[in-house]
Amino acid sequence: MLIVICGATATGKSGLAISIAQRLGSEIISADSRQIYRDFDIATATVSKAELALVRHHFVSTSDPNHTVTVAQYQAEAQPLIDRLQQQGVPLMVGGTGLYIKSVVKGMKMPRVAADEDLRSQLTNLGQGQCYQILQQIDPQAATKIYANDPRRTIRALEVYYVTGRTISSQQGEYPPGYPILQIGLDCENLDILAQRIEHRTQQMIELGWEDEVKYLGAKYGWDLPLLKTLGYAQMCQYLHGEISLAAAIDRTIVATRQYAKRQRTWFKAIPEIEWFDSNDPMLLDRVWHRVQNFTASHLSPIREN
Repeated sequence: MLIVICGATATGKSGLAISIAQRLGSEIISADSRQIYRDFDIATATVSKAELALVRHHFVSTSDPNHTVTVAQYQAEAQPLIDRLQQQGVPLMVGGTGLYIKSVVKGMKMPRVAADEDLRSQLTNLGQGQCYQILQQIDPQAATKIYANDPRRTIRALEVYYVTGRTISSQQGEYPPGYPILQIGLDCENLDILAQRIEHRTQQMIELGWEDEVKYLGAKYGWDLPLLKTLGYAQMCQYLHGEISLAAAIDRTIVATRQYAKRQRTWFKAIPEIEWFDSNDPMLLDRVWHRVQNFTASHLSPIREN
């Protein structure tokens, strides 16, 4: 069995997961594409040391920021981990990176093609418009699934084609695992409250040392590090480089986070298997725990009589 807790940022996934894991005696598998990197803590809302002491987490601060963890790599490492943890109990997969979760629960087949930075640089220089036109010509099936303004996935599709000589769509498929999966989604149905949570979290980032963290990361890994161009880090870098004020960095981060949360909600809401719970419900923990108990009880193997 596997239990997934997913949803948009600032909906309280980590706190709920820790409470459920403690009751189950389980371990948590993080499904967050930035918390997986060492030293990137504050702007990613990585679980604290105190929280890590409560429940063992996997894929938190384990990877070198200089090396991108692909979805295929995450899947390849997560699947055997789940198999091992299932021998002890029911693991929880928790996070907001939809592709990480989908790669496991759908058993996505993905081409094992390492990143080719030279090729990516050449494609980037062509511009997203031209790259997308090329993709439409060589792999129209993939183009229908990739937004025209999504350079990351467009370049990845072209990279796979030029490295292997085969389209990415011809190398994809789904082979769901044989064990039962419960997918729980947290949604803040009151968007004003979600906006307040995002604003509060951003202000907390300042108090926790967001500015100092980004200074440290830039000095240690170089300001061109791709992760420093992601949400929360890009805006603080602009401030540190004198391009905008601190107030503007905070405001831009809040706006960008709200936009990101909207995209996450759209992604997860399109998945019919997810069972939704309101993150503002004062009885949330009890309701989710009741559902988890029903799920685990219904899938326990019957005890054989000798």
